[in-house]
Amino acid sequence: MSQRKTEKSKANGNSSKETAQQAMDAAKAAALQQYQDTEGHFSLVRNFRLADLVTIMNGVCGSFSIFMSAKYLISNDEDYLWSALLFPIGGCMFDFMDGKIARWRNESSMLGQELDSLADLISFGVAPALLAFVVGLRTYLDTVVLTGFICCGLARLARFNATVAVIPKDIKGKAHYFEGLPIPSSLGLVTVLMYWTKQGWIEGPGKAGIPWGSVTLWGPKGGDGELHLVSIVFGLWAAAMVSKTLRVPKP
Repeated sequence: MSQRKTEKSKANGNSSKETAQQAMDAAKAAALQQYQDTEGHFSLVRNFRLADLVTIMNGVCGSFSIFMSAKYLISNDEDYLWSALLFPIGGCMFDFMDGKIARWRNESSMLGQELDSLADLISFGVAPALLAFVVGLRTYLDTVVLTGFICCGLARLARFNATVAVIPKDIKGKAHYFEGLPIPSSLGLVTVLMYWTKQGWIEGPGKAGIPWGSVTLWGPKGGDGELHLVSIVFGLWAAAMVSKTLRVPKP
């Protein structure tokens, strides 16, 4: 008798799981249908919500930071460098606002979730890595570490999109914690680079150079085997972003 009850409870549990999965699949199909029902060259734009437009502004800030970094490398005008350092902070403001606006208007979409991750990768992944290169992390090994930093940010955002549904949430649907260090935390590194720029601790004519110096792992000094010690911080930051066991409480 007890075995039958156990089998029956298991069957009921499997049935409820299947029902929940079917409901999720139906909701996903309905969400996708809105992008298939519209026609015309600019039909996608008409599907944007206000929060989505704010998210795009995050990507705009990150893109401007990248271009300002390039302008600094060409002209050596420090005003461009300061602009490049400030734009990711503007991106963070838009990143904060889009979630608030989505909750205020009770609007959420699959498009908005993807936009948010792509914009974050530009503003808090690519832009900070390029800023690190601009201020002096320019050796071959430095660029390897910075590339790893960007790719870890990419992997972290992809994992977040894939697993956000199973992370415990409160009654408002807000996740209790982040798995791994959130990619906007790279603004902490940008803040350090801002301080170094103010102190003149960057590479360039009349500048003191990157703090902590570098080590040569092989070959001549200044060759492919040279690594700035600051790059190790970027490497550790990257590892923290893709960590499965690190759980950062969500404010």
